[in-house]
Amino acid sequence: MFDVKKVEMEWGGQTLTLETGRIARQADGAVLATLGETVVLCAVTAAKSVREGQDFFPLTVHYQEKFSAAGRIPGGFFKREGRATEKETLTSRLIDRPCRPLFPEGFYNEINVICQVLSYDGENEPDILAMVAASAALTISGVPFMGPIGAARVGFKDGEYQLNPTLASIDEDGELDLVVAATPGAVMMVESEAKELTEDQMLGAVMFAHDACKDVANLIIDLAEQAAKAPWELEPLENKDDVKAKLKDHIGDDLAAAYKLTDKQARQDAINAAREKARELFEGEDDPSEYLGALKLVKKLESEIVRGSILKDGTRIDGRKVDEVRPIEAMVGLLPRTHGSSLFTRGETQAIVTTTLGTKDAEQMIDGLEGLSYSNFMLHYNFPPYSVGEVGRFGFTSRRETGHGKLAFRALRPVLPTLEEFPYTIRVLSDITESNGSSSMATVCGGSLAMMDAGVPLARPVSGIAMGLILEGEDFAVLSDILGDEDHLGDMDFKVAGTEKGITSLQMDIKVAGITQEIMKSALEQASGGRAHILGEMSKALSSVRTEMSEHAPRIETLQINKEKIRDVIGTGGKVIREIVAETGAKVDIDDEGLIKVSSSDKSQIEAALKWIEGIVEEAEVGKIYDGKVVNLVDFGAFVNFMGGKDGLVHVSEIKNERVEKVSDELSEGQEVKVKVLEIDQRGKVRLSMRVVDQETGEELEDTRPPRESKPRGPRRDGGGGRGRGRDGGGGRGRGRNNDGPKDEGGDIPLPSSITED
Repeated sequence: MFDVKKVEMEWGGQTLTLETGRIARQADGAVLATLGETVVLCAVTAAKSVREGQDFFPLTVHYQEKFSAAGRIPGGFFKREGRATEKETLTSRLIDRPCRPLFPEGFYNEINVICQVLSYDGENEPDILAMVAASAALTISGVPFMGPIGAARVGFKDGEYQLNPTLASIDEDGELDLVVAATPGAVMMVESEAKELTEDQMLGAVMFAHDACKDVANLIIDLAEQAAKAPWELEPLENKDDVKAKLKDHIGDDLAAAYKLTDKQARQDAINAAREKARELFEGEDDPSEYLGALKLVKKLESEIVRGSILKDGTRIDGRKVDEVRPIEAMVGLLPRTHGSSLFTRGETQAIVTTTLGTKDAEQMIDGLEGLSYSNFMLHYNFPPYSVGEVGRFGFTSRRETGHGKLAFRALRPVLPTLEEFPYTIRVLSDITESNGSSSMATVCGGSLAMMDAGVPLARPVSGIAMGLILEGEDFAVLSDILGDEDHLGDMDFKVAGTEKGITSLQMDIKVAGITQEIMKSALEQASGGRAHILGEMSKALSSVRTEMSEHAPRIETLQINKEKIRDVIGTGGKVIREIVAETGAKVDIDDEGLIKVSSSDKSQIEAALKWIEGIVEEAEVGKIYDGKVVNLVDFGAFVNFMGGKDGLVHVSEIKNERVEKVSDELSEGQEVKVKVLEIDQRGKVRLSMRVVDQETGEELEDTRPPRESKPRGPRRDGGGGRGRGRDGGGGRGRGRNNDGPKDEGGDIPLPSSITED
């Protein structure tokens, strides 16, 4: 019934299997990819015709994680998968970015790529497997896909590269999380987070990943040889050289002059005027396709002008040298009520970045295949349409915004302090107010400054730069700090972020399949110099982390206690911890390891709560003096609460040196007193004294009372003194039926039963 085709190989210590023909047979291409016990299904469908007037390639990639894959039921009210999570959005972009450039020019049929995680074993990450499955499904579908591509994740630990490590191992002690997609001949995409690795280490990781990608691509070719559908027949592109020459004669000089204008708005106005001039030239054409085709040729003409100028004489659009960074202006403390803020401007790119500090309950909850987890660092990036002078949709978080925010997140996370060093939840918010090239790297620079302004103890400041590439045959030029137009008309978008010590993040997208190791090495070295320059400009605004946080930021103090004491601090049903919060006004959080975080904007509230907690967990010491509060009066003395959560008895004989007839004459409930611990018995009962402590100063007084003489016990009367309820001797602990209570050995002062012998 099923014509199943299957290929497999050993890959990174696991068996990688690609299968087609059993599932989703009505799709143009469907592949079930398995690595270990992680299984991903990818199905590709393509429209057989193009909508009239369409002049772009509508490729849509959807990646979805089924909770059932990990044996879980989704949380929340609606128990089904909903809108795409951040991870799903980012993985969709990982698949889209290397595949999109591998479709031929002029192919405008809509293509839908859907990847679904069906099984997850907790070790083999489904994002890499989804990239492989998508590449295989496209390759066998028959659509004009100039792949296949392979994909791999690379880690770095103890000087060794690791193929496809688990994310848990990377988070624990790994130094690198790098994802690469590549054809057998060229690297197409790089996405990474690193702990300040050198340029050579990063380049080595990319090359290591490329070798692994080649093996996967060859496996996909093996599958395609068995199962690929007949390739689509494409109409050859019409030769438009004569139209192009006509356009060049008509507006070539106008475009060349426009691209010499350094101001973005003036340049855009001049380019739009040249395009309008081209429209007028072709408006009379009877065939609308001629008109649309001519407009596309205008863009090609623009590309040739810009690229030719850079390769021939090194002249860029705004007149800079290839390795020159635009003017930078940075400032901090821009917004008075935020916990930290910065304004970072580089040329015509600008970002307002703020840092907000919060407590544990502000952490981001993440519900995914791995289970429920929490993150104490968030970075959100917004790109409003006014930043590029356009009218557009506002308020909706696009995939691009999610991706740019994650890039900045990866760049900054490696330098963050540990929770033990800085027990705050940190949110960085970047609002792009102007954009003409690399707003994500402006977010990195502004985010670093905003956190330093907020007092976050970063290991080192981080800067970022976007590099570009113009490649024609063997001639190439690497561009530092690219403009938006250079990004659109160039062959590479290469973003590098890092500290003075090393790289923290690297992202690369290639539009041509010819970049070499030499070009990548050159780009990394040139980016290193650019990053250093930007760090120097940033230091003019703020060179080190502020030692004092904003007065509007919450203060958090931590206290590590023995895990056995956690129940004492929480109390039955949370009674004790609620009382601490209610009485002091501070917020108290405690984890399973006994780490307590006390937070408040009022330092005195924090101190009061910490003192209370310390009193609960501290062991009382015999001979030590404590502050206490009378909580209960009895005939034979008073019970005093001290150390926050402990009670002890001040016997009537220990209230004053002279005889006390009635306890209530000397003490009242709620009265603050100072007591000394006299004794702690085996059951934890505490005997206290007030008379040997100066109640004003808290200093210990000399005990002037003469010691009592001990009298020998007489024989016990029949029926008295036992625990039983003898008919003539009374019951309980008393010495006789008519006793009012226990007596001390030498007189008529009653002693509490808790501190006398039976």
